[in-house]
Amino acid sequence: MFAEIITIGDELLIGQVTDTNSAWMGRELNKVGIEVIRVVSVRDRAEEITEAVDASMKRADIVLMTGGLGPTKDDITKQTLCEYFGTKLIFSEAVFENVKRVLAGKIPMNALNKSQAMVPENCTVINNRVGSASVSWFEKDGKVLVSMPGVPQEMTTVMSEEVIPRLCAKFHTDAIVHRTFTVQNYPESVLAEKLEAWEMCIRDSWEVALPSCIKLAYLPKPGLIRLRLTGRGQDRQEVETCLNVESAKLEAILGEDILDEEDTPIEILIGELLKKKKLTLSTAESCTGGSIAARVTSVAGSSEYFKGSVVAYSNEVKMKLLGVSMETLEKKGAVSEETVIEMVKGAMEALKTDCAVATSGIAGPGGGTKQKPVGTVWIAAAYKNEICTMKQETDRGREMNVERAGNNALLLLRKLVK
Repeated sequence: MFAEIITIGDELLIGQVTDTNSAWMGRELNKVGIEVIRVVSVRDRAEEITEAVDASMKRADIVLMTGGLGPTKDDITKQTLCEYFGTKLIFSEAVFENVKRVLAGKIPMNALNKSQAMVPENCTVINNRVGSASVSWFEKDGKVLVSMPGVPQEMTTVMSEEVIPRLCAKFHTDAIVHRTFTVQNYPESVLAEKLEAWEMCIRDSWEVALPSCIKLAYLPKPGLIRLRLTGRGQDRQEVETCLNVESAKLEAILGEDILDEEDTPIEILIGELLKKKKLTLSTAESCTGGSIAARVTSVAGSSEYFKGSVVAYSNEVKMKLLGVSMETLEKKGAVSEETVIEMVKGAMEALKTDCAVATSGIAGPGGGTKQKPVGTVWIAAAYKNEICTMKQETDRGREMNVERAGNNALLLLRKLVK
C-alpha cells in the first residue's frame, strides 16, 4: 500500500517554515504498513496544486495533503480540490458549530472565520476537534485523498484519531518491520566492505524466498552509522522471524561495535548507564558550546545524574573555573590533549561528579592553522581516576564538527564507564 504526501505553502519552499509534518506522517504510516513513496511541496497556486494532486492520484493508493485550509485569500486548497473532483463548496452547520466552539472566547467570529464552515459537497467531512479547519476525505477509483490543516498539532491529532484508523479499515496493508542497529568505530565504506558477503547472502536467500525481501540501508551520522534492516510481507510473524535470523548474523559479525539495536540516541544510552551505576556527570565545553549538556538534559530524568556544565569558551574561563594552567595554554595551546585533560579534571573537581567529558577545538569556518586546521577537536572523558582522550580531525562544516565532537565525547565516556 503506497502513499504520497503533498505539502502546500510558499513558506515551506522559501525555508521560512520547516516541514515536520511529512516526517511524522511517514513514521506513523509505516507502523501500519503504508509506505510513503514520495513527498512533494508546492506553492499556493491552483495550477500547481492540481498538477501535484493529479500526478499523485495516478501513482499512489493514498494521497495526504496538508496546508492551505485557513480563512484567508491565499488559502485555496478547498476551492482547488472542488475543481479537481468536480464539486462545489457548501455550508456545513456541523462544521460551523465546531468553528464557534474552537474560537469561543478567543477570536471574534467574522465572515472569514465563518467561511471555514464551507466544505466540498461530495467528500466525507472529518471533524477537527483542536482547530477550525475541517478535514476532507475524497474517494475516487478506489483511491483516497485526505486534505488536512498544516498546523502540526491539528494534523497529528486528526491523523492519529481519525485518518489512520479509517485507512486501516479501508485498505489491507502489509507488515513493515524495521530493525535499526547503531554501529560505532567504522567509516561507512569500511563497514560496507565488512558486510558485503552477508549482504549478498540476504539477496541470494531472502529475495528469492520472500515476496517482499529484506532490505539493508546505511544511515550515517557524525561518528556513527545506523544500519536499518527492513522486512516487508503479508505475514508479520514470518517477517519478524526472517529479521531475527539476519539480526543474529549481523550481531555475530559486528559484536561489541553494535552500540544499540533500537536506534536509541546516545544521550539516552549514557543516561541509562549512569543511572544503573549511580554515577554523576558534568561537562567542560569549549568548541561544543554547551551542546553536550543540552543533549544530556534533553532526556527526562537527567537531573538524577547530571550536575552541570562549564562552557569555557575563553582561556580566562578555562583557567579560573576549571583550573587549566597558564603554562599549559601557553606551551600547548587551548586545542591540545593536555588542555582537555586539565579541563575534564577541573569539571569533576568543581562540580563534584564521578565522571565528566571535555572538548576544545576549532569548529570553523575560521580560526585554523597549518598545525591545527579547522575540524581539529581534542576530547577527553574521565571516570574517577581514569581518563581517555581522542583527537578528532577532518573538517565537515561547523555544525557537523560540533555534533560529531558531542557524539565522540559521549561514546568515549560510555567506553570508560561500561
